[in-house]
Amino acid sequence: MKMRKKSDLPSKQCATCGLPFQWRKKWEKVWAEVKYCSERCKRGGR
Repeated sequence: MKMRKKSDLPSKQCATCGLPFQWRKKWEKVWAEVKYCSERCKRGGR
């Protein structure tokens, strides 16, 4: 597996708070479906 710089990773904006967040290894298979930066935003906390 090729190493990547953090700045080269894809990012998105959170649907709730609007802040940008970076790709994470745990989201590797579901990145297209990820909309929120955290569980708190997913629950509508902000």
